[in-house]
Amino acid sequence: MTQQPLIGQEAIKTDSLESLQQNILKEIEHFKSFSNRGLWAVSLFLLVSMTAWSDFPFLDLPDSVLTALGKPPSSQSISMLLLIYTFSAIMLSLSRMMAGIEHKSSFVHVGYLTGFYLFYHFARALDDNYWAVFGAGMTILAVESYRIWTFCSEKIIKKKEDLEFVRKTGRPPLED
Repeated sequence: MTQQPLIGQEAIKTDSLESLQQNILKEIEHFKSFSNRGLWAVSLFLLVSMTAWSDFPFLDLPDSVLTALGKPPSSQSISMLLLIYTFSAIMLSLSRMMAGIEHKSSFVHVGYLTGFYLFYHFARALDDNYWAVFGAGMTILAVESYRIWTFCSEKIIKKKEDLEFVRKTGRPPLED
């Protein structure tokens, strides 16, 4: 039996279903790519941490610049802020995980943690506090990475279900 070419509404319907399937496949690829975002943030943090371990060799600032920056905060103050930041970042990440919110904050955490390394560096207390920043950073970024991965995994499963629904029924999936 030969298949006759589609005409009129049937052709439009087939084109729109193929387009819908392609869009769903693109969304799946987006979530697969996005799920690695946390790992990229961890990698960047490890790179910054290796630089901090060697006490930021490229940050030999002249005394005039250090004088212009002023007296650095005490290491106790920096440590208290690091503790507050760590607790807040973990709670925020866990609340986003529970709410199922897509938020791209991992690289922001790398920036804040780099700031803590720099504060300790300029306070001449990095040797004593390196592991505190490193441990806090790895904890925060591990929670963030898991949150992003979980979010993306759930979205990929949903999109695969939508794709299967379109293929079986020939209709668009119901909206959430």
